[in-house]
Amino acid sequence: MSYLSIRHHDLHYATQGDSTKPPLLLLHGFLGSHQDFRPLVSVLSRYFYCIAVDLPGHGKTRSQPNSYTFPATANSLLSLLNHLNIWQTYLLGYSMGGRLALYLTCEFPDRFLKVVLESASPGLKTAEERKRRRESDAAIAHRLETTPLPLFLAQWYSNPLFTSLKNHPNAYETMLLRRENNNPTELCNALRGLGTGEQPSLWEKLTYLQPPLLLIAGELDPKFIKINHEMRARLNISRTTKLEIIVSCGHNIHLEAPMVYARTLLKYFL
Repeated sequence: MSYLSIRHHDLHYATQGDSTKPPLLLLHGFLGSHQDFRPLVSVLSRYFYCIAVDLPGHGKTRSQPNSYTFPATANSLLSLLNHLNIWQTYLLGYSMGGRLALYLTCEFPDRFLKVVLESASPGLKTAEERKRRRESDAAIAHRLETTPLPLFLAQWYSNPLFTSLKNHPNAYETMLLRRENNNPTELCNALRGLGTGEQPSLWEKLTYLQPPLLLIAGELDPKFIKINHEMRARLNISRTTKLEIIVSCGHNIHLEAPMVYARTLLKYFL
């Protein structure tokens, strides 16, 4: 595990695999860390040089004030790739990490060979929707600041998005223990700066997206199935866009079905 100190962040990241193999950058979701991808990386590192990052507000990464933003985070991730002498990479993002991955793909298309978005979206379409979401995220951040973290996590994972995850008790309990290592203040900063309400709407940019894209959603996650179908319709002019619905899974597919997920990725990447 390593750190890279740059302008906005002290990025904590871990690499696994042969550095001469094709690189793969992995971006976790809200409340997570690079460790969320451990079961996945154990398989993928046979074929890729895997780089898993603690995003701002998470894990051991530390950030400057006002740097919990899409542009600052994107620039720091590119700086990490430059530090590792990587010009082009495969890219995988889950949920919040998927939104960041899509932002990176839209803004810096030449840097990414193929992109996988798991349970992700291009953001909200209107300023009014984003305003309401920022207000909602602010209320969640206040709850996070004033509630013991284990209790907040129990409340957060009562969301129907995560119901099916509890059908995998070992993975679920391990995930919760990892989540408790986060700093609540840092998580609040991430929610306020990298939440969906702060994300620039990327819907209009989908039409012009260049790198090949794989959208993944869980069969038990109707909200993101609908979002992904609409995304694919916007991208339909490109035959390089695919959509996979993983059966018997909800929002967090890589934890619910890591081996099925890994096979899906390898089929797409290779």
